[in-house]
Amino acid sequence: MNDPETFFGGAPEAHASAPGRVNLLGEHTDYNDGYMLPVATPQATSVALARSHDDQHHLYSGTLDGNVTFAAKGGSAPQGFGSYIEGCIRLVEATGVTVPPLRVFVTTNLPVGSGLSSSAALEVAMLRAMRNLLGFALDDVKLAQIAQRAEIEYARVNCGIMDQMASSLCDERNMLFIDARTLEHRLVPMPAGTELIVVDSGVPRTLAASKYNERRAECEEASRKLGVKALRDVTDPAAVESLPEPLRRRARHVVLEDLRVLEAAKGVSPERFGALMNASHESLRDDYEVSIPELDQLVAALRAAPGVLGTRLTGAGFGGATVALCRAGQARQAAETALSTYNKAGRQGRILIPVPTQGKENNEPV
Repeated sequence: MNDPETFFGGAPEAHASAPGRVNLLGEHTDYNDGYMLPVATPQATSVALARSHDDQHHLYSGTLDGNVTFAAKGGSAPQGFGSYIEGCIRLVEATGVTVPPLRVFVTTNLPVGSGLSSSAALEVAMLRAMRNLLGFALDDVKLAQIAQRAEIEYARVNCGIMDQMASSLCDERNMLFIDARTLEHRLVPMPAGTELIVVDSGVPRTLAASKYNERRAECEEASRKLGVKALRDVTDPAAVESLPEPLRRRARHVVLEDLRVLEAAKGVSPERFGALMNASHESLRDDYEVSIPELDQLVAALRAAPGVLGTRLTGAGFGGATVALCRAGQARQAAETALSTYNKAGRQGRILIPVPTQGKENNEPV
């Protein structure tokens, strides 16, 4: 495995980092022009940069122990982590900035594939590092928009804006209220006296991409039938009842989820916030149909643990992780209690947040 000093032949010229995100409310609302409430993870991705001494971009991922090289002019990276970085470089160049050949060293303690948006963290960290190295002007919202375009156009993932906005603008103690249509955003304090639990189900999100596209198409069809630009324009849940199935249930989830976010963003008690999270999971399970039995079992185990106020799947679904709101000081015990129940069935769940204590690796089941 390379180390930075060997890779760069000395110290890098610039570096930056960006966190992942956990979405607390507002799932599958971003591509419906709706509202979201993510928060930053304590885990982050770091990017170190230096100018290359040839006409190639040289990329190295410490997590994958993998190298990618492609020509600075006219070259392209293969699909994989290099495609996200290439997208950031090319889109910055498209703004008129001259980007020299670069050496790029990437490290992360974000668990890849668990729904904490490691891809957005990579894009945002790369753009921040380039901004530090080259000194171009790019505010944090524009940075998030370029990061989103990099993922869509180069990594070929038709994502919404939430992940990149969260990685660019969030912190760990404040949620970020985001309006996907206007990009209005503001920090909203976490409910007082609470902390978060994030537990990976151990089930890869194998169907997430294909079902994501299917749900997106269903929402677009529901909007057409209702005569609105997007489902965020429907504010009365009764308005969707005339739609045929499954469009009625898909639209009902989005409309009610937007209302849950708007209520929570005004400031509610910890108990009410937990109840909104519970309702969100039930809606994702029954109306949007993106949960799976393992996620439902993990949610049930977390809800039964002492100190847990509410929990739901987080991310696209069909695997990945759950998030729970817990009373402060009880998160680790609650997560370990729930996971001991969940893993008795031969599951391979693991705690992602709180970050595992020293001596226990982040990828080891508890």
